[in-house]
Amino acid sequence: MEHEHQHGYIGRKDDHLKRLRRIEGQARGLQRMVEEEKYCIDILTQVSAMTSALHSFSIQLLEEHMNHCVVDAARAGDAEAKEKVTEAVAAISRLVRS
Repeated sequence: MEHEHQHGYIGRKDDHLKRLRRIEGQARGLQRMVEEEKYCIDILTQVSAMTSALHSFSIQLLEEHMNHCVVDAARAGDAEAKEKVTEAVAAISRLVRS
């Protein structure tokens, strides 16, 4: 049952899109580095920077989800709150494994 709900990240949507465009640029940069046959360690350094940027974005999005969606669900009631917490735990678990 989907109800009218504004996602927690909406207030910072433009900032998030800027960050994602920057990450997209990093991915294109990695492709160029491989095309230009750059040194492996230099490529790996850029992979690490991109991975860090994705992790940072993920943590910010997760924080907004917890502060908005999970808090709203907790106010709405027990079943919805449990569902949102379970979703958040699964997302955290995926992030930790990545």
